[in-house]
Amino acid sequence: GGMAGLGPFIQKNLQYPQMAKEAGLSGKCFLKFVVNENGSISDVTVLKGVPGCQECDKEAIRVVKMMPSFKPGKQNGRAVKVFFNLPINFQLR
Repeated sequence: GGMAGLGPFIQKNLQYPQMAKEAGLSGKCFLKFVVNENGSISDVTVLKGVPGCQECDKEAIRVVKMMPSFKPGKQNGRAVKVFFNLPINFQLR
């Protein structure tokens, strides 16, 4: 679904950590990952986490790892690895 499908996928699969709900924690988690030549996702790391909430960071990593394969990036007609940065917002409603 491309970028248009990414948001709904994250919203559907992200589970706000109970500890963060109880403590009223919110914020953005910035992740970096690699889309490999075959479209699979690897090397998911936290660039900047939600302050005071490691559980939020772990949940963001879990959701990114379960994303379906991407279409691989291409350079000169060949599939190549591509770095991707993704912010995930944790906000109580």
